[in-house]
Amino acid sequence: MKKIFLSFAIGLVAFNTQAQNINDALLYSQDNMNGTARFRAMGGAFGALGGDFSALNVNPAGSVVFANNQVGFTISNYNIKNNSNYFGLNTTEKDNAFDINQLGGVYVFENEDKSSGWSKFAVALNYDNVNNYDNSIFSAGTNPTNSISNYFLSYANGIPLSTVNGTDYYYGDLFYDEQQAYLGYKSKIIVGANSNPDSTTYTSNVAPGGNYYQENSISTTGYNGKLSFNGSAQYKDRLLVGVNLNAHFSDYRKRTSFFESNNNNTSAVDFVERVRFNNDLYTYGNGFSFQIGTIYKATKEFRLGLAYQSPTWMRYTDELTQNIAAVSSNVDGELPADVVDPQLTMVYEPYRLRTPGKWTGSIAYVFGKTGLISFDYAIKDYSNTSFTPDRDFEDQNNLISNVLDISNEFRVGAEYKIKQFSLRGGYRFEESPYKNGETIGDLTGYSAGIGYNFGEIKVDLAYSYAERDYKQQFFSQGLVDAATINSKNSNISLTMLFEL
Repeated sequence: MKKIFLSFAIGLVAFNTQAQNINDALLYSQDNMNGTARFRAMGGAFGALGGDFSALNVNPAGSVVFANNQVGFTISNYNIKNNSNYFGLNTTEKDNAFDINQLGGVYVFENEDKSSGWSKFAVALNYDNVNNYDNSIFSAGTNPTNSISNYFLSYANGIPLSTVNGTDYYYGDLFYDEQQAYLGYKSKIIVGANSNPDSTTYTSNVAPGGNYYQENSISTTGYNGKLSFNGSAQYKDRLLVGVNLNAHFSDYRKRTSFFESNNNNTSAVDFVERVRFNNDLYTYGNGFSFQIGTIYKATKEFRLGLAYQSPTWMRYTDELTQNIAAVSSNVDGELPADVVDPQLTMVYEPYRLRTPGKWTGSIAYVFGKTGLISFDYAIKDYSNTSFTPDRDFEDQNNLISNVLDISNEFRVGAEYKIKQFSLRGGYRFEESPYKNGETIGDLTGYSAGIGYNFGEIKVDLAYSYAERDYKQQFFSQGLVDAATINSKNSNISLTMLFEL
């Protein structure tokens, strides 16, 4: 077995050759409906209600609704099932995760001087796991026309043969496109059109004829967390105002393993018949955002809410490790495998991502002490997502602006109280962030829950379900055929609250 090694372990790659794309922008721009059990049971429709730690993520004015000082935490079980269809073959993959996804505390105090009109204040600190990235997807099928060689050709054409045929590389020598070309050439998946070192043209060395069986396995882990520093106040028992200052933390790991095989080679030529291509990506970063909001009590029962969530300004760093193995054959049988394992971790220069802002309007009606009903409408323009510096991501930002669109979200929640028991239900609908509505489809979710008030201790339990279809390309260029994924998320959350 032949192995080819680069002579360095870590390379710092120039910024303008990074592989960040629209998929990354959406990954960090979308929020799952995580939070307390009560919040999830009611579909997240809390913009005009408050009095819940996760409600602060919708409208920061809601902390002053708390009647007493309180601390609480939430533990959740995440279950996801992904059904994939790739060229007519159906596959299923499941994943399950368990963690503490919410932790918070609030301190409420009355203003003894009522002359100013400001009667009540609250400060709160809350952590929410905005996005849980634990997920597994497996797709397989027979591609009638396109091979993995098209991926490597899309990068190699235009790069001199002397570059992709080198062996003595040092720190920082290879850009991302050169690395892809190097992997394809050294594994003999692609070959030069001629032996001229200055030649920039390549051809496929995968056995022609079509019917390429392909598998793509994706496993992701990590989180996107938000720590909110909140303050709110109540004016003359009618107007509530609040603000959040949010610190964001992101840690994301993705392992992709692609396999391709064919039985097309019946000649004496050494054509590739099997390929295994592995990619390990680690992305980490932090950022900042703010929120402002207000709740107005038009009557004792009827409430209106309006909140603005600023863009999130994130700073990310990517580390990518790749290796590939290819097996060729001819009329005499299989040849020794060509393994390219350069032990190269490409550490990219940090880049910035600005996610879109969000407006939320809310209406709620409280039926005394027996229950309530609430409705939220949110609007988010994903076309405002952008990477910076702009000069390095001009093409990606233009693509984002052209294909992404405004997404509308509707949330409805209700609660009915029977003595110490509370019964809850919710519904949510979120439009696709894409103009075509197909690359990522609409999301529909349902939820239900129950709570019990022991006095100074409250216990809430919730079940939530959400479903969405989307298209998933195995690669961003060259081999761009997509699998259709039907993703189903089922979550169970338990919240414990303690009044102080």
